Amino acid sequence: MSEDYVEEEKTEKRERVIFHMDGDAFFVGVEVAKNPKLKGLPVVTGEERGIASAFSYEAKALGITRGMPIFRIKKDFPQVIVLPGDYQSYAKYSSMMFDIVRRYADDVEEYSIDECFAELTGLDKPLKMSYLEIAERIKKEVNEELGLSITIGLAPNKVLAKVASKWVKPNGLTVITKNTAPEFLDKFAIDKIWGIGPKTVEKLKRLGVHTAGDFANQNLEWIHNTLSKPYESIWRELHGEVIMELDTKPKTEYDSIQKTKTFFPTTNDKSFLLSQLSKNIEEACAKARHYKLTPKKISIFLKDQNFQFTTALIQLSSPTNAPETIISLTSERLDAMHKRGVMYRTTGVTLEGLTQGTVVQGDLFGNSDRADKFEAIHKQLDTLENKFGKRVVHLASTYGALKHKEKLGGTDAEELDRDLLFL
Repeated sequence: MSEDYVEEEKTEKRERVIFHMDGDAFFVGVEVAKNPKLKGLPVVTGEERGIASAFSYEAKALGITRGMPIFRIKKDFPQVIVLPGDYQSYAKYSSMMFDIVRRYADDVEEYSIDECFAELTGLDKPLKMSYLEIAERIKKEVNEELGLSITIGLAPNKVLAKVASKWVKPNGLTVITKNTAPEFLDKFAIDKIWGIGPKTVEKLKRLGVHTAGDFANQNLEWIHNTLSKPYESIWRELHGEVIMELDTKPKTEYDSIQKTKTFFPTTNDKSFLLSQLSKNIEEACAKARHYKLTPKKISIFLKDQNFQFTTALIQLSSPTNAPETIISLTSERLDAMHKRGVMYRTTGVTLEGLTQGTVVQGDLFGNSDRADKFEAIHKQLDTLENKFGKRVVHLASTYGALKHKEKLGGTDAEELDRDLLFL
C-alpha cells in the first residue's frame, strides 16, 4: 500500500494528505532513549502513582496492562524494571519530536504529548519528495536524532490517518487513500476507531456492527436515527470526506495535573484525610506554577478499602494556582464526602481546565485579590525551594500527612518532579 500516494500524485485532482504520528510506547521510549541499556527489556513506568502508566512491548507480552498495581507487577514479574515517570523529559522529547515534523510542515496540530497531525497536501512539489518520502524522512530523523520509535499514518483526513497509524505498530508506516479505505475498514475493529467510546461500541456490537467497515456501510439515515451528531462526522470521514480540520493554534489550554497518595493503614480520620488532600493540592499547585498553568476547576476523590470512589467537582470563581483557596473549598466538600465507619486508603486531586499564565478575574468578594497575594507569596516560596530543596515551608494543613510519611520513613515518589498528565 505504500505506493498509493505515489500513484495518486499523478492524477489531475489529488486528494488531501493528512499525516498522523504516534509515539511507540512513548514514555518508555523516552526512558530507553535516556538509557539505551533498557532497550529490549520489559520496562514499566508509573512507580510514583502505584500503577502502571506505560510499558514496553516486552512488558506487554508478559501480560502487563495499564493500571495494573505496581506491587503486583513486582511480585508476579520480578524481571520487570519499574521506573517512576519523568514527565519533564517526556515533555522535552515531545517538543523535539514535533519540531522535527515542523521542518517539513507548517500546519501541525499537537494532539497529545506523543501524537500530532500535520497537513502535507501540496508540499511534495516544494520539498521535491513524494508524501511517502516525506513521512519516511521524518521517521528516520526522529529515530536517529532522538532514539525514538514512531508509527506514521497517511490518509485523506484525520480519522483515516488514525486508522493508518494503528494498522502496523510499532515502527509502522501505512498509507490509506479514499480508494483503498474500504479494504482497511473491513478488517478494522469498531472499538479501535478514534472517537467511538466503549458504551457506543457495546451498542453498535449489539446492532451487529463489529468493524469500521460495518459502520461505514450503514446509510446516513441509520446513523442519524441510531447515534448522535458527532458520529456523522466520523462516518463521513470514513468515506473519505474532510470534516475535522486541523487545530494548529498554539496550545494554551491543557488537560489536567493530578496528585494522588495511597497510605497504610487505612483510616476514617477526617482530619488526616484533609491533611493528605492538602498535601496533594500543595504539590499539584506547585507543578501548575512550574508550568505557569492556572486551573479553572478541581476534582477531589477518596478511595476506600474496597476500591470505591467518592468524588467532588469544585468550580473556582477565581482561577488560581495558590493552594490556600482550594484547600478551604476542599475542607467544605470533605464533610459531605466523608462517611462514618468507611476506611479510606487513597486521596487525590486533579487540577482541570488549565490555562497558560495567571487568569484571575475580579469578583464582588475580593477573592481574586486574596488569590493574587497568595500567588505572590508562593512565587517567593518556589524560589526558596528551588534553591534549598523542597519542604522549606509547608502549609499547616499538610502537617499531618508529612508526619505520617516521616513516621513510616522513606521518600514519597510523588514528591519527585513528575505527574504532569498532559502537555
